[in-house]
Amino acid sequence: MDAVKHTSIGIVGGGIGGLTAALALQRAGFRPVVLEQAPVLSEVGAGISLSPAAAHALNYVGLREVLQTKAYQPEDQCVRHYQDARPLSWINRGRALLERYGERYYLIHRADLHDALAAAVRANDAAAIELNRRCRSVVQQPDGVTVEFTDGSSRRFDALVGADGSRSIVRSQVFGLLEPQYTGYIAWRGLVPMHLVPPEYLDPPSGVFVGPGHLVNRYPVRNGQWLNFVAFAERQAWTEEGWSIRSTVEELLTEFEGWTPWVRRLMELVQPDLLFKWGLFDREPLGSWSKGRVTLLGDAAHPILPFLGHGAVLAIEDGVVLARAFEASASVEEAYQRYERARMERASFVVLASRKAGKMFHAPDTDTYHQRTQGKAADEGIGLFSYNPVTQPL
Repeated sequence: MDAVKHTSIGIVGGGIGGLTAALALQRAGFRPVVLEQAPVLSEVGAGISLSPAAAHALNYVGLREVLQTKAYQPEDQCVRHYQDARPLSWINRGRALLERYGERYYLIHRADLHDALAAAVRANDAAAIELNRRCRSVVQQPDGVTVEFTDGSSRRFDALVGADGSRSIVRSQVFGLLEPQYTGYIAWRGLVPMHLVPPEYLDPPSGVFVGPGHLVNRYPVRNGQWLNFVAFAERQAWTEEGWSIRSTVEELLTEFEGWTPWVRRLMELVQPDLLFKWGLFDREPLGSWSKGRVTLLGDAAHPILPFLGHGAVLAIEDGVVLARAFEASASVEEAYQRYERARMERASFVVLASRKAGKMFHAPDTDTYHQRTQGKAADEGIGLFSYNPVTQPL
């Protein structure tokens, strides 16, 4: 297997998935190169959820300390009614998961995880991340693949990984253009300084509010300095794709008219420059993620709705499994076969489960939520947490 260690691997996209893949490949003895289009490596956004599967993966690549020091570790979460905030369901995210899966649930600011991944990759290889590398085209040869950039330069690799998000250039170059389909959901994300939040509204700090056609999720980030929230609603039409569109507080409050002060007060306190909205788009799944010397990872391979908080989780899982597949294989083709065998069924299952969860949260009969769910969380009892990318057979 040592010969394959000299395989040159390019990764298009320096997001969480691409950087996890790079770090895991470095751990396996490879020297991958991350090609990031931005002039500065940074991550927008707010909080993300990390399930036990993601925690196992991040521990594997050496980021256990980041989870312990930068992430919020909820013990209990509560699902509450949109009108009066009464509890509909309590969920344990700590000891119960530790006992069953060997890891727990974490909530972290996206930038904190992204910064830690980038620092670890650069600590292993200062030249591993190249900036201002905007991909224009991908040209395959029998023994390699050439990435051409918009500035006229190019790089050639033995293998290429498209980790460039749901609007992936690599995917469109290799598999053809897949038109996005609007799903009927829109979302807002915002950050509120924690010291402004009334303490009585933080029982517990992490929780969900459900209502007909709407959902609000909130939890602390940045060592408890901020309260992150994501609010979902249903809307018939949406044209823009992208998740950094400015919104006004008034628009958000109008959408959540009649909701409990636990939610509306939070929305009133959001910093206007930290409030964004976006439409949720989906794409038809691919029958394969690999063709020739190219494979896909994360949202480029399997765009997912956010109702189970597993978008980043799947990308992290992909990165670790792909690296393990390269380590176990004698060729690029074999690595991709192992990768898909270990990942495609899992990703398809989570994508489908996320769609179902959206319908469950948004159901019109909020008062029967507990009966409908039998007191279980949307991600409980469906095998979501039992997957371990570190031990998954290849």
